[in-house]
Amino acid sequence: MAEALRQGLVVASHGRHCVVETQDGERRICHPRGKRSQSVVGDRVAWLPAAAGQGNEGTIEKVEERRNLFYRQDEIRTKSFAANLDQILILLAAEPVFSEMQLARALIAAQAAGIAPLIALNKSDLPEPFERAWQRLQPYRDIGEGRHYPVLPLSLAQAPEDARSALIPLLAGKTTLVLGPSGVGKSTLVNLLVPGAAVLTAEISQALNSGRHTTTSTALYWLDGQRDTAVIDSPGFQEFGLHHITPMDLARCMPDIAAHASHCKFYNCTHLHEPGCGVISALKMGPSADGISAIRYSIYSDLFKKLGQTRY
Repeated sequence: MAEALRQGLVVASHGRHCVVETQDGERRICHPRGKRSQSVVGDRVAWLPAAAGQGNEGTIEKVEERRNLFYRQDEIRTKSFAANLDQILILLAAEPVFSEMQLARALIAAQAAGIAPLIALNKSDLPEPFERAWQRLQPYRDIGEGRHYPVLPLSLAQAPEDARSALIPLLAGKTTLVLGPSGVGKSTLVNLLVPGAAVLTAEISQALNSGRHTTTSTALYWLDGQRDTAVIDSPGFQEFGLHHITPMDLARCMPDIAAHASHCKFYNCTHLHEPGCGVISALKMGPSADGISAIRYSIYSDLFKKLGQTRY
């Protein structure tokens, strides 16, 4: 008689191997059925343990239907970060200076996947660099009621407990992907939220990589004993491809642009040059709750043209 499939959650991955957490909290290394790995961290999966005498591992037989999938796509490949997310925490820092285009791309991908974003700016203990970075984020705070992006100031180095107290209520009861470029304090943040995360990561990495001390690509950590609140740590990134988004879908993925796109004279308006364009009219109003900032419009315009070029 064939063994019944068991349910589990993918909590770490590296290459084609992953760690599945069982319903009673046990963690087991699993391998995909077939040649390709289709599961990502956050996936609910059906799996089978290895046959007697073949070790304490398992095989993923099926990936259950996802609520969402957060990923980036360039000309060569698709990189999936995680699935079944409630929100994405994009961590930036006053230093090194962040790329606004990179930030916008991550926000657009989140919007396209229907995942709520939260922006955190680290290193508030550096007054002048922080003030410059905070001002650069002004358009994201001023987009408009119900459409703006939450932006949270943090000092992970100088005021870690204050940072933790500010973050915990925003994370409670949710699965949150922590995303950001290298050097912004992402590992510090995860270790602050999950004491011992570094040890857990080392243990998982060693198991997945047969003793080689390389970090896992992505890992999920519970913040509570009830397993209701989780953060997912992902690798840093330098580029964020949006080839999975068409130029005509771009406006709806930028809430400040989308708010005015319905006021255009033409249904297929590109918001670049057409007469009677609601977006261009809002641009003339400047950055405000009812307007659009020049930098945000410039990002839209540049991305629209680049996304158009990739399809011809």
